[in-house]
This record gives sequence, structure tokens and C-alpha cells, in this order.
Amino acid sequence: MTRILITGSKGRMGKALLACAPLHPEVEVAAQIDIGDDLLAAIDRCDVVVDFSAHQATVALAALCARHHKAMVIGTTGHAPEERTAIVHHAHAVPLVMASNFSTGVNTLFWLTRKAAEILGPDFDVEIVEMHHRFKKDAPSGTAMALAEVLAKVREMPLEEAARYGREGIVGERTPEEIGVHSVRGGDVVGDHTVMFATLGERLELTHKASSRETFAHGALRAAAWVVKQKPGLYSMMEVLGLK
Repeated sequence: MTRILITGSKGRMGKALLACAPLHPEVEVAAQIDIGDDLLAAIDRCDVVVDFSAHQATVALAALCARHHKAMVIGTTGHAPEERTAIVHHAHAVPLVMASNFSTGVNTLFWLTRKAAEILGPDFDVEIVEMHHRFKKDAPSGTAMALAEVLAKVREMPLEEAARYGREGIVGERTPEEIGVHSVRGGDVVGDHTVMFATLGERLELTHKASSRETFAHGALRAAAWVVKQKPGLYSMMEVLGLK
């Protein structure tokens, strides 16, 4: 039995994790905390910390997990480059699963996006459109950025040079190198992501739509049971699912 500690337990994903945990007999929720709770009093009761708090809190939490030799599943997004570097630094001490999205379907979308980009080649323009609920604080979504990174890697170009975040005004013709990333916000949309490959005469679209946060919760709980068996290092959900 893998004992988990859920951080951000009062948030949307925290509540989904608590609701789904009874369906995973291989894990047990040993503790749950949110803002104002004593993390130090709880961390020794778990084998792995599942973090869906906020990106500002993850750096300190990763350092604490490293000191206490606790594995970690990181579901927060929107990290600044220096925050990500600080988090990844602790992978030398403990195993970390860090993923922008824990859905099995979305991780299949990552795989399909890579294969499509390899097959279709540079003659196809690539654009990413994501939509989330009105309460989401970061944009683009972590999943959209992960998809953009997949495309940039296949095309062997730095994402910071290729990415185009929306377009406005007289921007000129689209260049072949661009990777368009567009964010839409509204209502209660859990998460929609579409990758478009377009060339003269045809277009291919790969789309994933999430209708419940439970799909992310099930994936994160699966990752928690998996990561405690791994050596220290940084892992992705693709590795949890055997897609990498």
C-alpha cells in the first residue's frame, strides 16, 4: 500500500483526488493539507506527496521532499524557468513525476502529435488551440506548452523562437517555422486541446476533450503508485504509461 499526502486538498484537483482515491486499492490517503496546514507534521506519514497546490509553493515542497526522502508527483503548472530548474534539481535525491497533464488520453495525444509531426514534415503549418474554464489563472495551459515543446523538438528549433501566442494587427504572412499557440477561456470547460496540421489542400486535427477532472486524478494516483518504485530522477507521465 502506497501512502500519499495530497497538497492543495481543498482545490478542484485536490477534491477530485480525494474522491477517486477509494477506487485505487494500491494507494491510501495518509494526509491532506491546504493553505495554513502544517506540512511538517504530515510529511512523515506518507511515501509520496501528490502536489496540486500552486506553482509558487512547489519549489519549497520539492526541497522538503528531498530532505525527507519522499517521492513526489507534481501537477502544478505555470512555473517560471527558475522555478522549474529549482524543482528538477531535487530529482537527484528523490524520484519526481512532473507532468502538465495526467490524463491517459492527453499523453496519447502527445505521442500522436510527435508521430504526426514526424510523418507530415515541415510542409504542414502547426497550430495549437486550448480552452479552459474562466477560473484558470495561467495561459497558455501547461498541456498546450507541452504540445508545443513536442512540435519544436521534432522540428529541431527552440520553442522560444518558434512560438507565436495569438496574432493581432498586420503581422504579415505566416512563416513556416511558426508554432501557433492560442488560449480561450470561458464557462466551466475542464480542458480542450487541439493540434492542427495544415497545408495547401488538406488539414489534420488531433483533439482531446476532458469532461471531468477525475481523468486527471486517476492518472495522478496511478503515477503515485508507480513513482515510489523508481530510482531518483525526473520522470514524465509518458514513462508512467509506458509510452516513452
